[in-house]
Amino acid sequence: MSGKSDLTVPVSISAGIHIGVIVILALGISFDDKPKHMQTAASAPAVQAIVIDQQKVSERVEQLKKQKQDALQQEKTRQAELERKALEAKREREREQEKIKTLEIQRKQKEAETQKANDAAKAAQVKQQQEKERALKAEEVRKQKEREQKASEEAAKQAAEKRKQEEAAAKKAQEDRQRAEDERKRKEEAERKLREEAEKKRQAAETKARQEREMAEAMAAEQDSLSKTRNRQVLSEVDKYKAMIIATIQRNLVVDESMRGKSCRVFIRLAPDGFVTTAQTLEGDQVVCRAAKVSINKAGRLPVSPEPAVYQQLKEINLTVSPEFN
Repeated sequence: MSGKSDLTVPVSISAGIHIGVIVILALGISFDDKPKHMQTAASAPAVQAIVIDQQKVSERVEQLKKQKQDALQQEKTRQAELERKALEAKREREREQEKIKTLEIQRKQKEAETQKANDAAKAAQVKQQQEKERALKAEEVRKQKEREQKASEEAAKQAAEKRKQEEAAAKKAQEDRQRAEDERKRKEEAERKLREEAEKKRQAAETKARQEREMAEAMAAEQDSLSKTRNRQVLSEVDKYKAMIIATIQRNLVVDESMRGKSCRVFIRLAPDGFVTTAQTLEGDQVVCRAAKVSINKAGRLPVSPEPAVYQQLKEINLTVSPEFN
């Protein structure tokens, strides 16, 4: 529209100039060829000259009109070309603006994708850091358990050495007791022989023999009664000390949820004072077995009865360890 306005003024000026020229020519012909006062007979050539000049003017006017029309046509063509170019430029601008909008949308999408990727990277980094911290913590726990295991093994080694010494001492004491028992039996045997010899010499051997048989029968009956009562007492004591031993193991047993419903059978050999000389796992869950063995080694000593008969029942026992949960 701006280009069209700029062309309106020159076209108007050009048209005005052409019209002015035509008017001047028309007027000039009239003034230059104005006839003088002459005789009537001589006026015919002048009229002819005026007619001829008027024809030239008309031709000139037509020529000027044609030039004007050509100029107007050219101007219209130029205006149409300018409008076409302006329309094309407008369309090009619209295409550029559309392209810019598309690029802006793509840029925002890329920014969103970049932000999303950055957020994901940050989340991954945080997760990696958390996993690293968990791994470090797990490694520290593992090292701590390893240290505890080494300490336990060292303690078990020392305990084993101590058990060996105690077993050697117990063996020596047993040998001493056996020698004393053998000596006692030898003396009893010698005394018995002396009594038999003395009894043979006695005149009332038959009466004495009968009395001795009666006494022996009575003592045997009494001993049998005492033995049955003693056996019941021993069995009751054995059950009680077994329960105490299991309670001691449970007290030192380190449990976790993976042990629930599982168990382990163990073999234990005890010294007379309750010191654990042997602890072996027989069968069962490996985790429970390891925990049970550690618990037994940690206890070191287990409850035993001072009664020899009860100790004989408990010095080598098989137990079933089942973790207890509160």
